[in-house]
Amino acid sequence: MQRKMYQAKQSGFTLIEVMVVIVILGVLAALIVPNVMGRGEKAKVDTTKIALKGVAGALDQYKLDNGHFPSAQEGGLDALVNQPATAKNWLPGGYVKGGYPKDSWDNDMQYVIPGSEGRSFDLYSFGADGKQGGEGNDADIYYQP
Repeated sequence: MQRKMYQAKQSGFTLIEVMVVIVILGVLAALIVPNVMGRGEKAKVDTTKIALKGVAGALDQYKLDNGHFPSAQEGGLDALVNQPATAKNWLPGGYVKGGYPKDSWDNDMQYVIPGSEGRSFDLYSFGADGKQGGEGNDADIYYQP
């Protein structure tokens, strides 16, 4: 009996093909990664701007119900969560759900009454660093009516 020897056909990728794929993946990563990195901080800034608008709406509702914005003596923004003695038409359950208003970095929002430049109030966040001033993500974020 004679056995036939079959030559196995080898299949696979050559080293050059693997290297080309690695280079293509490297180029794609170099283009995409910088655009994706830093988007988290921009999202926090955008979320804080939206939260400031929500708190400003709650302040407006408080004024409609009580005839004035909450003063520092009434607790400032705390008056949106806990009823001050001077609030006669306070909304049951409060004006802001979840406690004292915070920004995206879990820092307290800032509220000043009367506001600057003739505004009724100033409402802002200190940004990522939680300190007044700063640049980039650390910059203060103001509610703009």
